[in-house]
Amino acid sequence: MRSILSFLTILVLFSCTQEPKKQPFQTVEITPVLEDSVSIRAITFLDARTLAFAGSNGIYGTVDVNSNQVRTSKQNYDSITPSFRAVGGTSEDFFMLSVESPALLYKTGDQGKMELVYTEEGEGVFYDSLTFWDDTEGIAVGDTVEGCLSIIITRDGGNSWVKIPCSDLPEGIAGEGAFAASNSNIAVQGNKVWIGTTEGRVYYSGDRGMTWEIQKTPIISEEPTQGIYSMDFFDENMGFAIGGDYTQPESYNANKIKTVDGGKTWQLIADGQEPGYKSCVQFVPNSDGDALVAIGFTGISYSSDGGENWRSLSEEPFFTLRFLNDSTAFAAGSKRIARLDFK
Repeated sequence: MRSILSFLTILVLFSCTQEPKKQPFQTVEITPVLEDSVSIRAITFLDARTLAFAGSNGIYGTVDVNSNQVRTSKQNYDSITPSFRAVGGTSEDFFMLSVESPALLYKTGDQGKMELVYTEEGEGVFYDSLTFWDDTEGIAVGDTVEGCLSIIITRDGGNSWVKIPCSDLPEGIAGEGAFAASNSNIAVQGNKVWIGTTEGRVYYSGDRGMTWEIQKTPIISEEPTQGIYSMDFFDENMGFAIGGDYTQPESYNANKIKTVDGGKTWQLIADGQEPGYKSCVQFVPNSDGDALVAIGFTGISYSSDGGENWRSLSEEPFFTLRFLNDSTAFAAGSKRIARLDFK
């Protein structure tokens, strides 16, 4: 028996040592999927086959990632043509949220039409990002209104949304908001949520938005065009955020930060090095947190060592991206959606 167990142990060890390690990306192949007049800053995967998006001119739709077939529709509200920069999804529904007042949050309806589930009007109303923890609870964030950041939460699968009162949030900073650049300044893991702001601060909750605290970061935020544009967490401890200044996209100063303790502390990384301004950053799935892709109108950059070093893979401009698997992503930008195959 002992010899059989020893033999099996050797087989297991041998098979583990023979498992090929995924090599760093060298190139990216870009395949156009949609080319239109719409500007798209918000995409999300509803399942392994369906990418959903929403953008300017009230346009929204889906992409079948297997066939690249695109279906589009247009949403109007009275005489208003909304501009959508935030989307999210559950296993049952797709959600899209418009930016300026009146803020309009729609979900998939029962009759094949989008159903309006939340509206908000008033001076300063401007929503930026939306995501879900699971099929029951979701969160959206907008700019400061009446002294605090705008945060709305659903606890019933998106059928109803409630705005958190200022009394339940940390003290705001005048003019503080979030950038509606890529629908990626909110990150969720487990019961936790992190929101990056224009002031370079992170609003953190460890209990799905019941209580909040502020995490301070060293990212540059001296001008209104600076701050945290995008953030992503690989797990509950490792997170990465990127920003800079879209009016000075070649500035590499203090625009990338990383945490390995859930945001308790954030450190500058690759400071003074490329890339400069980017509007979206995402961890590559199944990479142990080593691989990141950052995207913007300045092109596509890639790191294989946790953000310490970066290199450009393409100068093609995009606003946002989401990974389908560990080598394929979809990106959206001005007048287009594309499939990105990393090799």
